[in-house]
Amino acid sequence: MNKATVNSLSLALRNQNGFRVWKSAISSQQLQDDKKYGSSYCKQEKKPNSKQTNSFSSSSDATHGLKPNDLCRSRPIYVAATQQHVGKTTTCLSLISGLKKRFPHSIGYIKPVGQQHVPVYSDDLGKEIRVDKDVTLIREHFNLQHIDYKDMSPVLIPKGYTKDYIDGKISHDEQFHSIMNAYRNIADKNEVILCEGTGHCAVGSIVGASNAKVASLIGADMVLVANGGLGSCFDQLELNRVLCEHHNVNVAGVIINKVLPEKYEQTKEYMGRALQRWGIPLLGCVPDRPYLGHPALADLERIFRTKMISGRKHRFRHYTVTDITLVTTSLTRFLSNLREKPSRTLYLCHATREDIVLGFLAEYQRRKRVGGPPFEATLVICGRSEKYEISRELRDMIEVHDEDIPILLSPFTTHHTMECIHAYTPKLNVHDKSRVVAAVNHYEKYINYDLLLSRTGNSLVSKRTE
Repeated sequence: MNKATVNSLSLALRNQNGFRVWKSAISSQQLQDDKKYGSSYCKQEKKPNSKQTNSFSSSSDATHGLKPNDLCRSRPIYVAATQQHVGKTTTCLSLISGLKKRFPHSIGYIKPVGQQHVPVYSDDLGKEIRVDKDVTLIREHFNLQHIDYKDMSPVLIPKGYTKDYIDGKISHDEQFHSIMNAYRNIADKNEVILCEGTGHCAVGSIVGASNAKVASLIGADMVLVANGGLGSCFDQLELNRVLCEHHNVNVAGVIINKVLPEKYEQTKEYMGRALQRWGIPLLGCVPDRPYLGHPALADLERIFRTKMISGRKHRFRHYTVTDITLVTTSLTRFLSNLREKPSRTLYLCHATREDIVLGFLAEYQRRKRVGGPPFEATLVICGRSEKYEISRELRDMIEVHDEDIPILLSPFTTHHTMECIHAYTPKLNVHDKSRVVAAVNHYEKYINYDLLLSRTGNSLVSKRTE
């Protein structure tokens, strides 16, 4: 390969110990980024006696990994969190949305290692398979029909998988080849590839497939996602950054989520300055939007493992957790509360309070007859299953309003029910379209896509014409 070819391509070469040394065509924008954040395009070669850490631990990994001609592409973007519930999937949705505007026909997505899975149909295999639940969300929402499900979720870790792996029932090489084959299939069809990790950078270590290891395996650059703050946020970023460094994975940037609006400018300023000591840019700083964390009635069905007994068309109506009202008062006081409080309020009562249930139904009928603000309240009837159950007659009265009044049952005590709702962190899913759209619209405007693409050696616009 001549010098001109080397200068025009973004190559990830491996030295004799298996470590990547990035060489990239550097644009003027990239040079400006380097001055501010330090170069992410040329990685210092490890010492000859360094322990190999850039791929899975198998001695065959270096020979079975990406070949030089495979690595003549720009680097995939690997997204990992610093801990649970930081908005990683929401960030991935927003990244895909923004990137798809720049690469409308050539954006790829893969979740190399997944956990919670759902059944889907693979056109390539002609049969039903199981994939990570986030894969269905991304593929269906963005209509990524040019990628088959089998390549988007190559490795799943269901219950019992870890013990089987340690017992030697699951082949290390099978994991390795599944990820590599899936990645190559997607890379062949797309200009930019986004990889979604599972949790923080160390998740999956026990089966030899941590996020940091997989990112190194496929030659990806890492984007770390953390919750708002300064001290604790930076500490968590440091733990994950060091693990990436250990596996020779470049951190392209950081996105900070759920920042308190009143501390937004402060967080953006100081976190940006703090990250400069690592030579890593702040790619995005996203203010909190509480609505995205409000549970929908479908979430409550999931918590209580039950189905709504009426009002199922309102399953994706969201409620503020702080507005939950436990009814322990008289019927008269409850009806007064029902008329004074915000219409969209979540009420809890015990299964023995049939007067409250009847009053709830009656207030809906009254408001429907006289007009006024829409009736958007929901009633959760609580009581330990098999000990407290509503009568057949009462259930019949509720089911008359099948489409109108949201009512569901909780098999727990009122106290336990409240605890469950407060402890629950809602997750985006393919059916809750209003929350998905709201999340994407909120996040997208706070992310610097050009800087992300520049930092990962990707073109800023698609080179394809179709």
